[in-house]
Amino acid sequence: MSASLRLILGDQLTLSLPIVEDATKSRDIFLLAEVREEATYVKHHKLKIAFLFSAMRHFAEELKDNGYQVEYCRYDDDDNQGSLLKQLKHTLEKHPSLDSVIVTEPGEYRLQQSMQQWSNQLGVPVNVLDDPRFLSSPEDFAQWAEGRKQLRMEFFYREMRKRYRILMDDDSPVGGKWNYDSQNREPMPADHQVPEPTVFEPDDITNDVIALVKQEFDDHFGDIDNFYFAVTREQALHVLNTFIEERLPTFGKYQDAMVEGKPWLYHSHLSFYINCGLLTPKEVIQRAETAYYEEKAPLNSAEGFIRQILGWREFVRGFYWHFMPDLAKDNYFSNNRSLPSFFWDGYTNMNCMRQCITETKNNAYAHHIQRLMVIGNFCLLTGLNPQEVQEWYLLVYADAYEWVELPNVAGMILYADGGNLASKPYIASGSYINKMSNYCKNCGYKVSKKSGDDACPFNYLYWRFIDEHEDKLRDNHRMAMIYRTYEKMSQDKLDAARQSAAIFLQKLSKDEEV
Repeated sequence: MSASLRLILGDQLTLSLPIVEDATKSRDIFLLAEVREEATYVKHHKLKIAFLFSAMRHFAEELKDNGYQVEYCRYDDDDNQGSLLKQLKHTLEKHPSLDSVIVTEPGEYRLQQSMQQWSNQLGVPVNVLDDPRFLSSPEDFAQWAEGRKQLRMEFFYREMRKRYRILMDDDSPVGGKWNYDSQNREPMPADHQVPEPTVFEPDDITNDVIALVKQEFDDHFGDIDNFYFAVTREQALHVLNTFIEERLPTFGKYQDAMVEGKPWLYHSHLSFYINCGLLTPKEVIQRAETAYYEEKAPLNSAEGFIRQILGWREFVRGFYWHFMPDLAKDNYFSNNRSLPSFFWDGYTNMNCMRQCITETKNNAYAHHIQRLMVIGNFCLLTGLNPQEVQEWYLLVYADAYEWVELPNVAGMILYADGGNLASKPYIASGSYINKMSNYCKNCGYKVSKKSGDDACPFNYLYWRFIDEHEDKLRDNHRMAMIYRTYEKMSQDKLDAARQSAAIFLQKLSKDEEV
């Protein structure tokens, strides 16, 4: 009788996957492995490695408790072969009765390309199963995209709402509108009290992993002592329940707000657990929809949250597979400036950047506006190299995997794909950051000043970018208002912005303090 070796990756920790449900407990063996190749192809944040290794070890114990046979390879085991392929070969040699390998399709292009060679390299059939946790397959997306001049998330999202009957009233959206984003852009009042985040004390398994990370990954980015993650499905469900009860009702209007010293705010902090498999997108969406129907959350909050998962998350995954491998190399503006050193230590006079990078370093987390409109905005305005920026975003966040990180960074943040994903570059001057945060109050620069040594760099970098890339952006209808303002600027103001930007960018290129 046939028996299979079933490989579970670190972002596939879901008992309801077919690879688990279809297994024969008496014959099949599961393999989970903490291999060097996956942990170090970029220098992932220490917390990210500790979180995934701990979640993998807890998941392996859950498989065993359910009666499955499990081979678990720890990072420091003597027989750790260093790569998934070598570990599979080693395990097959240990268990001659295993005559095939079964895997769930990976989330990253590089791993997919590697898997296509595994059958020849291992000498046994390798069966790659679909991943049903996603609500739209790459084939679904390709079919939707065919013949469209522009691929826009909003229209994809509407189709997904109709397909899954989420917040729908017959063929119309509940409330009469598809999108309530205009209600979700309020700055947070200074005296507003935000609920405490849901955190967990590390257990023995997690403490062992933390010790391992301190020993083996000391040169990786980030701090390790502030471990707070859920590492089991039970804990992840607790985070979900708490979000629905405490945060979702106010999530909507404050989802774009930023507050110094308050990294968590009303965001769900569920992407860690959805992206590694402890939670499924469908159950999270259903919980938010139910909260609306039970009048426990307003429509703008429920819709805005659901759009992030059913709309944006599914869209960028389809977009990733549709445009790879070229997406990773796109560089529409020919940007080549290296990342400044403060991206690693947070030492800069720009308080907004200091806050967002320091919180990333401490928590392996920053919310979407910090990633897009502060750090990402800076990356685009200063012309940082897309490949360096992409790698930084991939390694610093605990919820980052290439399929979700690359479209967001290359397409949304850097406009490196020339507009395949975003309808315009997402850039802003200091006034936007001042409106949506309290960062500017404690900054070394003055947000009210447009040029000069003490002016907010975002102000003059913004107009430098508009000026520098007029040839590529003027015909974009969404940039028309900006260029009308640009045309009305006096030559003196434009020259002052150019000069201030040139001085700042020269310092940046020399990696001097800014």
